[in-house]
Amino acid sequence: MMAGESKLANGPGAGLTGGADQAQDGSGNGRQDGSGNTAGEGLELSGVNKVYQARRGEVTALSDVNLHIRSREFISLVGRSGCGKTTLLRILAGLEAPSSGTVRADGLDVWSGTRRGGEALAKFGVVFQEANLFPWYTVQENVVLPLKLRGAGKAERRAEAERLCALVGLGGFENAYPRELSGGMRQRAAIARALSYQPSVLLMDEPFGALDALTRDKMNLELQSIHAASGATIVFVTHSISEAVFLADRVVLLTPRPGRIRSVTPVAFERPRSLDTQSNGDFQQVVRALRHELDEES
Repeated sequence: MMAGESKLANGPGAGLTGGADQAQDGSGNGRQDGSGNTAGEGLELSGVNKVYQARRGEVTALSDVNLHIRSREFISLVGRSGCGKTTLLRILAGLEAPSSGTVRADGLDVWSGTRRGGEALAKFGVVFQEANLFPWYTVQENVVLPLKLRGAGKAERRAEAERLCALVGLGGFENAYPRELSGGMRQRAAIARALSYQPSVLLMDEPFGALDALTRDKMNLELQSIHAASGATIVFVTHSISEAVFLADRVVLLTPRPGRIRSVTPVAFERPRSLDTQSNGDFQQVVRALRHELDEES
């Protein structure tokens, strides 16, 4: 399948596992995809539904979401406001229960119906749009707070803080306070803190949405390096189609009310990608195709 070719859903659950580059039978019984991962590895969402009770009756936020995300893959979730992107991310993070369906990480249950599996949740780190750093802690103290809560010693925390700050481009700022940092630097610190859990999956909910365009471009370049160095699977929510395509291995487009997966678009541009990639004709074609699909949903 060529870059930018979408596999459209033809009904509930159809076309939700990407393209021909990914063989998956939905059973999790050891079938391999093109990356060499078995179907039990990575993230597996099966029949995920989310229904809220409102004054006017039930509101279906997500309907029959089925998706396999390979280990170390970068997935972007895009769609109009209210299509369920953040709800889906919160379900993956264990912060919100699905009404039905299962979510598994490397074969372990995150959710089986409304029952949460604790062991699998240790695999996740989460970065939100706001950095949510403690203002009275330094960068180093914020970054390794999860390690402190787990009982790690000072020497271990200091070494890990130095490693993570260097990874996200904050070397030399370990002793700075959040008020002394730019918005982009605060988000780097938030990413470093999420990585201190040593997650196999990093969930990111519009982490660069509040940044100016130049800083956002720089953070997108940095995130590619972080992804390569950390080896984590990343699920990235954004409203920007260009950002989604630039970062992702596959772009998942959600329909609004209820949130269903309309298409999964493979992105085959070589890595690392530069800002010049965005001016490439093939890149722009992928963006236009996704924007056309999004317009069809309005």
